[in-house]
Amino acid sequence: MADDSSSRKRKVRGKKIRTDREQKKGRRAKKELRRKAAAADEQNGDTPLSSPEDVAPEPFVETDEIDSIRGRIQGWLEAEQPVHLIGPTGCGKTSLALSAAAERGRPVVWLNGDEAVDTAALVGDHAGGERYEERDQFVSGVDKRTQIVRERWVDNPLSVAVQEGATLVYNEFSRSDPVAHNVLLSVFEEGVLERPGKRGEDRTIDVHPEFRAVLTSNDVEYAGVHQQQDALLDRVVGVHIDYYDAETECEIVAAHVELPSDQIELVVETTQQLRDELDIVVGTRAAITTAKGLSVFNGNETIDDDLLADVFTDVLAPKVAGGRDESNVAELSDRIADTV
Repeated sequence: MADDSSSRKRKVRGKKIRTDREQKKGRRAKKELRRKAAAADEQNGDTPLSSPEDVAPEPFVETDEIDSIRGRIQGWLEAEQPVHLIGPTGCGKTSLALSAAAERGRPVVWLNGDEAVDTAALVGDHAGGERYEERDQFVSGVDKRTQIVRERWVDNPLSVAVQEGATLVYNEFSRSDPVAHNVLLSVFEEGVLERPGKRGEDRTIDVHPEFRAVLTSNDVEYAGVHQQQDALLDRVVGVHIDYYDAETECEIVAAHVELPSDQIELVVETTQQLRDELDIVVGTRAAITTAKGLSVFNGNETIDDDLLADVFTDVLAPKVAGGRDESNVAELSDRIADTV
């Protein structure tokens, strides 16, 4: 009898050890599943956050005029005011915005506006469901499987910026539908961001005290530009950016193109004359592109007037081509030739 009893005890003990091991494995498996599910909830894909060093424009020309404008932008940001940079295309708004953002030393979030931007593109949305399986092996010989599906929320640039205290650089702000910008009202006024579509206690986000915003827009008369709601514009300060003086434009062109200084001065002088005489936008970007063309077509030789006129025509022709009047480009070419 004793031997039988001892044998039974050993058998029971062996079964108990196997059961304990299986239970531990089951608990570890469930813990790992919960960890992976939580990580999936927090995952945002490629983060929109960039370091200040990565977004600082290069090259960036520092002149008294540029430093003065950037100082105004930084001053308003220090005063906790969103800044709206407004001006013609090609005048350097984006570079100024990125430079001012980088100077803060905080992470930067970049957002480019267009017709496709809606509220979800700003704050976030559900990105499908995460499906995983829980396997219950608490009882030896019993295998219970449970399919669990949870929705995965992905934060978009605005949500990330307000949580991390980043500087939001919203380029081409006025090209987005004003309806999408209603969420900015509470961000700028009350310091709270509401995420429509998000359920639970974290539907709203308290804005980080270091969050700032720099918006850039073309003037309202440009094609594709929306008039934004007055309630929002009342909550930002507007800094108008115009084309720079000749000295500054020469410095900018020289930073991008290797040409003799006298040729750069000629390109900038012609650019500013065309800017006054033509009915199209002739920005600093056009001067840079023209100088690049001359560096290829002319080398370091003396610039011929005909070549200068031809290069400027190539650079500016896309602004008038494609219309119903086929004489537009020819007329542009004649006016440029007359100016040169």
